[in-house]
Amino acid sequence: MNPGIRLLLVDDHPMVREGVRARLEKVAGVEVVGEAGSADEALQALALHQPNLVLMDVGMKHTDGIELTARMLSASPSLRVLMFSMYDNPEFVQRALQAGASGYLLKDAPAGEIIAALEVVASGATYLSPGVSGRLFRNQTPRPVLTPREADILAALGRGESSKQIAVRLNLSFRTVEAHRQNIKRKLGIEGQAELIKYAVECAGAGRAGG
Repeated sequence: MNPGIRLLLVDDHPMVREGVRARLEKVAGVEVVGEAGSADEALQALALHQPNLVLMDVGMKHTDGIELTARMLSASPSLRVLMFSMYDNPEFVQRALQAGASGYLLKDAPAGEIIAALEVVASGATYLSPGVSGRLFRNQTPRPVLTPREADILAALGRGESSKQIAVRLNLSFRTVEAHRQNIKRKLGIEGQAELIKYAVECAGAGRAGG
């Protein structure tokens, strides 16, 4: 490992932070100097612990990890940030890199890949998980644009509304809402209902500042 990595973990799930810390605590050259579960905690930890690398969750409950990345880099331009996400969404990847992140790592990555990603980013290079780079560069065709109604339903799913609640609020039939959900999944290349909900929640979290 690159010597002297002072790592700050930013994720709103304590168990995720504990799991990552447990994976890294015996890795030579890596010191987890702090943890944060919100934007305020992250900015305070940045000033207090002076990390040189941040492992940053993309979609936190009350914090847009991509916006927070830009804020932290503004405060500390030499900082390196590795995004940590459950989704290989090309839009999130592009936004993160535009905000100044040095890499994008999927949360289901094995311990070896996490360590390798930290080493790459700490060395000054950019790291993208294989699944991320595959989706990002697979083709040049833009993703189909959702209709305004589909976008509204996706946003509602991200807020935790059920199809029945959406139908009542939008004065639609339950069957119509379900049809829209199927169209959204088809357009976005999403398989199951659980994956759609997770996508909607993370999309809502990452889009608060940018949308």
